[in-house]
Amino acid sequence: MASTILYVILAILIGAAIGVVIALNISKRNAKSAANEMLEKARLEAEVLRNNEVIKGKEEGMQITSEAEKQANARLSKVQSAEAKLKQREMQLSQQQGEMQRRRNELDTLKNNLSRQSDQLDERRKEVDRMEASVRDTLEHVSGLTAEQAREKLIESLKDEAKTAAASYINDIMDDAKLTANREAKRIIVASIQRVATETAIENAVTVFHIENDEIKGRIIGREGRNIRALEAATGVEIIVDDTPEAIVLSGFDPVRREIARLALHQLVADGRIHPARIEEVVAKVRRQVEEEIIETGKRTAIDLGIHGLHPELIRLIGKMKYRSSYGQNLLQHSRETANLCAIMASELGLNPKKARRAGLLHDIGKVPDDEPELPHAQLGKKLAEKFKEKADICNAIGAHHEEEEATSLYAPIVQVCDAISGARPGARREVVEAYIKRLNDLEKLALSYPGVVKTYAIQAGRELRVIVGADKISDAETERLSTEIAQKIQDELTYPGQVRITVIRETRAVSYAK
Repeated sequence: MASTILYVILAILIGAAIGVVIALNISKRNAKSAANEMLEKARLEAEVLRNNEVIKGKEEGMQITSEAEKQANARLSKVQSAEAKLKQREMQLSQQQGEMQRRRNELDTLKNNLSRQSDQLDERRKEVDRMEASVRDTLEHVSGLTAEQAREKLIESLKDEAKTAAASYINDIMDDAKLTANREAKRIIVASIQRVATETAIENAVTVFHIENDEIKGRIIGREGRNIRALEAATGVEIIVDDTPEAIVLSGFDPVRREIARLALHQLVADGRIHPARIEEVVAKVRRQVEEEIIETGKRTAIDLGIHGLHPELIRLIGKMKYRSSYGQNLLQHSRETANLCAIMASELGLNPKKARRAGLLHDIGKVPDDEPELPHAQLGKKLAEKFKEKADICNAIGAHHEEEEATSLYAPIVQVCDAISGARPGARREVVEAYIKRLNDLEKLALSYPGVVKTYAIQAGRELRVIVGADKISDAETERLSTEIAQKIQDELTYPGQVRITVIRETRAVSYAK
């Protein structure tokens, strides 16, 4: 039984071994066939890749060849274009050379013609010289004068005619210049004057203080005059109490002091308490009020004129102008008027009107300093403007408005002209009678100093000078020269406002009597 089982197990083992052998053979054959398939597949893929790379290389080669051909064609076209331009340039140069050669030939021809003409002119000149010498000899023989003597006589005879013609010509030129060059200037000046409101001159030597009745005069004088003495000592103003009804005169050279005295008197009279202690208290209070009013006036003036950035000290000096005057013309009013004129004239001339207005307002600032240095007011005003950091052209306009220094900008002559307009207009200033009469006499004496002048008359307040000459001493043509000479001498030697018209009159009178 055991052997049978053993044989069965052995048979099973042998069968299993045989199955394993058979399976190994089968798997070996399958693996070999699979390997062969993979090798074949790899070979086919490699063949495909090689063919693709070959095709790609051919395409890139063709592309490179095409680009190279394009570049070569482009270069070839450029070379051909350059060759065409060179050929065209050569043709132009050839034409220019031909033209130059033709012009050179023409120039040679002209030179030859000019040479021949020059020779002909020399021959004619010699012939003319011979004829001139012959005519000169004939004229000298006929007249009995040499050529030099005849020339001298001719020159002498032509001198007077030349002077007369020159004077007439000069007058014509001056008239044309006045009509053309001054027309626009006159328009600007007239327009500026018409656009500015003006006031007439005012009294500025004394101030009259009106009172209700004469009883107040005694209270102002005080016992033994102590009140009036205290008032004069406190204000620095002379108080004149006379027989003038209901009026007291305040006299002083300083308008600010007169204003302080007037206001102080007004407060004292209104209050009724008038004694030395009260007088000193009121005067001190009024002085502070006037100082504040001066500063306020300066600020208001600057604001009204649109002027900004002024130094506070300049504003105070502008306010002091309210209490100053020049020939009866209020200085602040004059400065405001000049400032407006300057702005209008500057705008007409295309300049900065704000800068011109500033220069016009400050041009007389040297008339109201706190101290009184011995300097012309124009130079003092310039120093004040420089001290308070005004610009150079503004300072120059202030210093040059009376021609005491050279003008370096157009604002200086504008200020000078507008200052003259404001001061010389009718009603602006009062002129001392003696100075006025002296100026008229100087005009008449100057004209009488010329030979041939019979009478002279200064008319129209010295704006016109009429000169009467003798008809037997001066000709009509010489009157023009005389008027020009007189005008030039007046301009050089005399000082006068505006302009003076010189009219020379020459007339012939025939007088006979019937008996």
